[in-house]
Amino acid sequence: MNSWQDGRYGGGAQQGQSGGPYGGGDGDAEPTRSMPHVQRPRRSGAPYGQQRPVPPQPSAGSPQGGYGTAAEPPLPPGLNPRGPGGGRPAGSYGSAVPQQYSGPGGPGGPDGSGYGGPPPAGPPRPSRWPTRRKVKVTLVSLICVLLVVGVGTYFWADSKLRREDVLQDYAGRPAAGKGTNWLIVGSDSREGMSKQDAKDLHTGLGAPGKRTDSMMVLHIGSNGNTMLSIPRDSWVKVPAHPDSDKPSSTIPARMHKINAAFAIGGGPLLVKTVESATGLHIDHYAEIGFAGFRDLVDSLGGVDMCLAKPMKDPKSGANFQAGCQHFNGTDSLKYVRSRYVDGTGDLGRMKRQRQFLSAIADSAASPATIANPFTLYPTISSGLGTLIVDKDCGLYDLTSMFWAMKGVSGGSGKTITVPISDPGRTTSEGSSVIWNDTKAKQVFDALRNDTAVPDVS
Repeated sequence: MNSWQDGRYGGGAQQGQSGGPYGGGDGDAEPTRSMPHVQRPRRSGAPYGQQRPVPPQPSAGSPQGGYGTAAEPPLPPGLNPRGPGGGRPAGSYGSAVPQQYSGPGGPGGPDGSGYGGPPPAGPPRPSRWPTRRKVKVTLVSLICVLLVVGVGTYFWADSKLRREDVLQDYAGRPAAGKGTNWLIVGSDSREGMSKQDAKDLHTGLGAPGKRTDSMMVLHIGSNGNTMLSIPRDSWVKVPAHPDSDKPSSTIPARMHKINAAFAIGGGPLLVKTVESATGLHIDHYAEIGFAGFRDLVDSLGGVDMCLAKPMKDPKSGANFQAGCQHFNGTDSLKYVRSRYVDGTGDLGRMKRQRQFLSAIADSAASPATIANPFTLYPTISSGLGTLIVDKDCGLYDLTSMFWAMKGVSGGSGKTITVPISDPGRTTSEGSSVIWNDTKAKQVFDALRNDTAVPDVS
């Protein structure tokens, strides 16, 4: 019978005797039951069950580098976390010394100091805004600013326009033809003028109401633009209209000077009279007074004019020498109002007025004016502030009018006067201008149908 030691480690036999794998007795005896050998893990640096000794301090010249049973080859100074000697420095057992930069000024550097400064700089970091993107952003920003300024300028200028219900429908009104017809009126209105202005301009304070000082039809069409002057003393039929003194009564149609229609019924009656006399449908209307004309020229910085001969008119105040000269607003008004300088009366004045208005349009529509805000905004403010237009007129329409007048002054259009048979017939209203009905009809038909205007001079 087995003893209580059977099956135990080395039980029942001396080490080295025959038997079981662990010396368990005679060879013919029942083999003892073996237990697997279990070995507990040893702690690093000390055998199981023993106290871990304190590692010895490294000594100079020790091949082991401080402790351990095998010599460890030292690492380069800059990569060895244990220090130059290969072991850990005294008092720092169990902790690692952070690696230090050993560049110039570091532990391995020339000066041997403890800090070697920042590591060398790497390649430059690429910009988050490449040049191409900066250019695109700049261009987009500039376009946005221009759009905002342009839109703001448009609405500001549009608010300056003085719109009136001038183009009114009535029975028998001519149908709209081809192209666009403007009725442009220069009135003798003293609105905005002081007593000193009236004295300087030789206009006087004038009678109540206003009269036309110039009148013309500007036709914009596919066969070129035409500027047609209408003498203000033209003897035409003024349509029936309400009596200004008795609004409930009507004054019947009668022959009168065309200027009287403007004095009696303003723009609406003048448009109706021009349409009835010419058979042309008026699409837009523009009117400017003395003060507005003067201020417009001054805002443009004046206008250059060339005179073939000296010009002197005591009634308008004009007194100019022959040759090219620069006119300011006051000089310009004296020039366009003169009618007693060459014996041609109204006909010579209308010719000068067309010439001067074309020069104004050319200057107002020039790049030097449009691109210069110090000229553009004063021009818009002074020109539009005293300009009366029809209620359907917009800035686009007004711009097309100026460009058409600029084209006429540049030679791409035609300037004519209504054909006349008698420039000074005595009538019930004094000396009047009588049209040549046959030739005048040819001109009116050409404008209505937008065909080439015949030469009827």
